[in-house]
Amino acid sequence: MKFKNNHIDLQERIKNANQTYFMLQTFFKNKNISKKLKLRLKNTIIDKTLTYASESWTLTKRYIKQLNIFERKVYRIILSPVYANKKENWRILTNKEIYASVKKPTIIETIRLNRLHLFGHVQGLEENRIPKRVLYMNLGTSKIER
Repeated sequence: MKFKNNHIDLQERIKNANQTYFMLQTFFKNKNISKKLKLRLKNTIIDKTLTYASESWTLTKRYIKQLNIFERKVYRIILSPVYANKKENWRILTNKEIYASVKKPTIIETIRLNRLHLFGHVQGLEENRIPKRVLYMNLGTSKIER
């Protein structure tokens, strides 16, 4: 696979995860399947598709927002609307209610944990291995005089 910049790779990951989500949408909307199983499926298929090679991403506020929006979209379908007794109507869950009911790290926290995992892996490598040498490489901070 040729090198891609961060923006293109992230957009491609979101697109692929969205395609996977739409393939599984009838499964997620099925009332006969437990929410636990739907969440497990989301965690094993959609999240893995979305976070593939995420260790190298530079997460800007814009990307974090896009990832969170996508994640909450999937959760809202899985968790479905709830009935509000006081107002006697159906409503969608708020963001806080979603994360409280899921009890799982957000996609952003997962990406950060993946980065730490990669860092730990590189730390355990022998000193002469290229990834470890690159990690501790001195890039030089001197300015070019004109």
